[in-house]
Amino acid sequence: MSPARPDRATARTRLAPWRWPLLTAGAAALVAAYFSLPLGHLGPDRPTLSWAVFSVALALIAALLLRQIRNVLTERGDTRAGLAIVGLMCVTVLVFATAYFALARQPGEFDGLETRVDALYFTVVTLATVGYGDISPSGQSARVVAMVQIVYTFAFLTSAATALSRHVRSRLEHSRRDGDAEG
Repeated sequence: MSPARPDRATARTRLAPWRWPLLTAGAAALVAAYFSLPLGHLGPDRPTLSWAVFSVALALIAALLLRQIRNVLTERGDTRAGLAIVGLMCVTVLVFATAYFALARQPGEFDGLETRVDALYFTVVTLATVGYGDISPSGQSARVVAMVQIVYTFAFLTSAATALSRHVRSRLEHSRRDGDAEG
């Protein structure tokens, strides 16, 4: 009797450690793009364009996150939900950082936010609900974006992180069962 051949999902599970370098490289590319893209067309000089780009980006990311969450909850084995969810979470952070950086160009919107690093830092601090107080939104638009980030985090990123942990747990259990069946 020949040994059982693993199915494609099992093979993908076993190759999962190879995905982390890809994910890391992707995240690094996104951060590099964030620091190098010209953002002069966004901000106080073009508020309609800025709000439109921000809104469309968040809506698109939310739709993609919801699709991946659905794939995890329905246990679709042909998706790469782990990579997609982490990537979309990184993009979300960078979209908010870009919005904060563009808003900071308007006098009176932020206290202490002057650079892209400051904007990324403020985004992560807000996401983590740490709130050190060294950077604070003082203008109405900046406060609206901060509130949107908080609600967006609760609604989408928390759900995505929960789905991601469920996905990883499911893959590990599947891998463990396959390992037990082979041994």
